[in-house]
Amino acid sequence: MDTDQIMRLLWLLLLVAVLGGWFMLQMRRRPGQSLQHLAVWGLIFAGVVASYGLWQDIRSELRPAQALMANGSIEIPLGRDGHFHAVVTINDVPVSFVVDTGASEIVLTAKDAARVGIDPQALAYIGQARTANGVVRTAPVRLRSVALGPFEMTDVRAVVNEGDMDGSLLGMSWITQFARVEIERDRLTLTP
Repeated sequence: MDTDQIMRLLWLLLLVAVLGGWFMLQMRRRPGQSLQHLAVWGLIFAGVVASYGLWQDIRSELRPAQALMANGSIEIPLGRDGHFHAVVTINDVPVSFVVDTGASEIVLTAKDAARVGIDPQALAYIGQARTANGVVRTAPVRLRSVALGPFEMTDVRAVVNEGDMDGSLLGMSWITQFARVEIERDRLTLTP
């Protein structure tokens, strides 16, 4: 445990001791009402825990999904955060990407790289990328397969970013494989 974790644990123990002492005092004065309050707070706590546990599922349902259109193109709706999000299958594993026309390549976070079978610790971080957060080191990799809907490429170049990133980026090296790329207000259309 580091110092931060120890301090958080001490704070939590102090909070539990104070609340526990207050509850014991209340139990002596008004046991019926105290048990009722305990039950209400227990239900509130259980509701918060359940909501937190379901948040990823709820969030994915709220985010509009990409769609394969009848003409063979793929439509990606604009997310609530102002970015286009696409679920791309990398080495048979679905990975959420932000479509980033400012990125020249496919950029994987270390976490996503590990999910698709690449060991980030074993990579040689010999490249550099200039980002909004400064210069970060990158490691070149080859992805066995990259698929967006029915469109699949094999042996695709990408990089793993050593820095902290919110998510992986689908850059121009992959986007420009489509014959036509259109952005119309709230949708991105990729046409083969």
